Amino acid sequence: MSNFSRPPTQPRPGLWLVFSAAATLLGCQRRPPALPPPDVEVVTVSPTDIPVFQEWIGTLDGFVNAQIRAQVSGYLLTQAYAEGSQVRKGDRLFQIDPRTFQAALEQAKAKLAQDRAQFGKTQLDVRRYTPLAREQAISKEELDNAEQANLAAEAQVKADEAAVKIARLNLDFTKVASPIDGLAGIALAQIGDLVSPSTGPLTTVSTIHPIKAYFQISEQLYLSMGWHDILSKSASSGVELELILSDGSAYPEKGRVYFADRQMNPSTGTLQIVGLFPNPRFTLRPGQYGRIRAQTDVKRNVLALPQRAVTELQGSYQIAVIGEENKVHVESVKVGEQVGSIWIIEAGLQPGDRVVVEGLQKAREGRVVNPTSFKGSAPTPQPPTLGVASPISGHRPAN
Repeated sequence: MSNFSRPPTQPRPGLWLVFSAAATLLGCQRRPPALPPPDVEVVTVSPTDIPVFQEWIGTLDGFVNAQIRAQVSGYLLTQAYAEGSQVRKGDRLFQIDPRTFQAALEQAKAKLAQDRAQFGKTQLDVRRYTPLAREQAISKEELDNAEQANLAAEAQVKADEAAVKIARLNLDFTKVASPIDGLAGIALAQIGDLVSPSTGPLTTVSTIHPIKAYFQISEQLYLSMGWHDILSKSASSGVELELILSDGSAYPEKGRVYFADRQMNPSTGTLQIVGLFPNPRFTLRPGQYGRIRAQTDVKRNVLALPQRAVTELQGSYQIAVIGEENKVHVESVKVGEQVGSIWIIEAGLQPGDRVVVEGLQKAREGRVVNPTSFKGSAPTPQPPTLGVASPISGHRPAN
């Protein structure tokens, strides 16, 4: 056995270079192509005026609500109106049995005729006795008695005339009529019922064009927003009101502030305000609820952003601004008042800045993006949500 051993094989230098170049070429071919910059939607900031709204819960009621009651006692004979229909002032609604009152009127007329005849006799006695007493054909006492009897007869005639008027008025009261123009409600008494002034209302007639809307504002809002000046204006020039119905739709007719209650409610610290809304088609009815909305102020020449463009992180607020070469820069800002879905920015934002609204998750610091104009609808100030404190007024809206 030979002790000779084969030396280890050494790689050729040229072949190693060939293998290295091939590996490098294959690696370059496997590298994915560069991705395009992500799309984001931006708004360009410019000074603007922001209207400030307030909103309250409102209750509707008739401009005039007339409770129709019986003014005399008797049995109901007829109901002369259709429930829920429009009636005019003077229209008959019910008829109470008039026979008793007709008889009372005839009796009062007869009594009046009787006493008028007696009054005529006493007048003749005075005229006859006066010359006789002058000639002392009769005593002065007889003339005095005749004159006093004449005065008593005259007074009795006047009393009888008043009794006839009362009897005629009671007879007229058997025709229960509407005192106002309006919408008549459900009849609360039926034919054949015995009614009287103490039996309660027979129905209600409400004037609902225009219709009232009651809502309460806080004492703080009354003082801070100058409502005392607003309320001093007439209804035609007062604050314009908008009514949002229970289904979320906006009532097409705009209302106005009509008047305010004379005092603050000591229990709630609120002041009741009354607005007036036109209601020509009787769309609105007493007892309905709605949201009363009013523009109470305007913030002039401010910089504002949609709420979605502002990110809150541990009490600080940040926005993504698109700078040169479409690079993202995350900036800290100082926010002011919030008006609905809009933030008013007090510091950290300049006119002309492009701020990311959609695609914030793609807008990281230093990243190049492809900015496009915000495709959503332009943000408009909306009133604060009911029951949520409003930064504009610094109070919680009264419900």
